[in-house]
Amino acid sequence: MSDSKLSSVPASLHEGLMPKLADAILQATNDFKRTLAQAREFAMTLPGGELVVEDQDQVLQMLTRLRDKKKEQLTQFSAQALPKRRMSMDMDSAASTPAD
Repeated sequence: MSDSKLSSVPASLHEGLMPKLADAILQATNDFKRTLAQAREFAMTLPGGELVVEDQDQVLQMLTRLRDKKKEQLTQFSAQALPKRRMSMDMDSAASTPAD
């Protein structure tokens, strides 16, 4: 903003806005503090928050085993499904090949 625009605004207008801005900042700060306190309280009262590190490790290991088992099942399913799909494609191509 140029100096000419700043000087065209009366200084009394700026002085009148300062207390309002300070009040708005104070209100926003207090709201933020209350929100943080509420979030902290919610986090502390979440179900399952009482798990100790060892219990959390056990849950993670169980989930990892479950993931690995699902990956293995998907691999087996894919291996079984692909040959059937190729066979049907081979038969389709044979049927569409003109006879000599």
